[in-house]
Amino acid sequence: MTQNENSSSSGNETEAAYKRRTFIDSRATFRERAQWRVEAFAWDHIYWNRFSKKTIDQASDDGAKLIRKLGPIFGKSAHRTATRNLAMAFPEWSKEQVEECALKSWENFGRIAGELPHVHKIRVDGDDPRLNVEGAHHVDAINALGKPCVIISCHMANWEVMAQPITSRLKDCVITYRSANNPHIDKRIADARLQNSVGTLAAKGTGTRDLMRALASKRSVALMNDQKYNEGVPIPFFGHDAMTAPGPTRMAHRYKIPLLPISTRRTAPARYTVTFHAPIWTDQAMSADEAVADTLPKITAWTESQIRAAPDQWFWQHNRWPKEAWKQAGVM
Repeated sequence: MTQNENSSSSGNETEAAYKRRTFIDSRATFRERAQWRVEAFAWDHIYWNRFSKKTIDQASDDGAKLIRKLGPIFGKSAHRTATRNLAMAFPEWSKEQVEECALKSWENFGRIAGELPHVHKIRVDGDDPRLNVEGAHHVDAINALGKPCVIISCHMANWEVMAQPITSRLKDCVITYRSANNPHIDKRIADARLQNSVGTLAAKGTGTRDLMRALASKRSVALMNDQKYNEGVPIPFFGHDAMTAPGPTRMAHRYKIPLLPISTRRTAPARYTVTFHAPIWTDQAMSADEAVADTLPKITAWTESQIRAAPDQWFWQHNRWPKEAWKQAGVM
């Protein structure tokens, strides 16, 4: 059975919990639609079916080995981005250290891919618990206040495993995600996430109204806050300004609720620790703009501390900094 067949059996419940920017798909050309079908076929038969038949440890290890080897070859531009980012963030490192960390970052991404067909098995319970959760008392304290929260996180280790700890403690949480360009593959990934206890998935770009409605009805929302946002605010990150999204902070300030940082750390193949950290509250005596200016550096400092603790587990391949920062750092 392919993943597509699995998804079709989930019925209307899956459809209702998955929101994608369908207007993009409607503008696709015939050639693009044909390409999507070919890619989806390859996804099912070359990747998903094969890795789903492996044990979870085998899938994690095989994915790591495969992507460590192929990532720098087929993703030359992304690998160059990773090495430049690393050289800028850790100027004291040698070229060998930078290259090895970049390769380990590819390896980490391979583990995510290998584990995705099995991600629903990475849990705190069952015969083979693979997930340890720390800091749950922070969530309990927020629940005791009768308030929702804005969860913020970063692309560390396998960020997919955060869903189960989040939704088990914060009911009806809306989790945002970056949709894949291919709608068929995007749907397959969404089905895997829904199987992993995610309640509602909202694609980035669908607008903030759904998130605002969720918060107004006391439902928490979860967002990643470590990627480049061109319309954002320049905040020092590893000593260099990076455009950072103010949206999560603005929402927390508007609804007078906390920002709740959550991190993931791999402890062994397909084994993780998810940690809820102390909440960050905005100063309600400040205006929204003042609160953003005051709070974003705190969020960025927290993100940087998580990356420094395990730099090989962060996704260095994306353009977090502008090229000007690379030039100023002398890595370009």
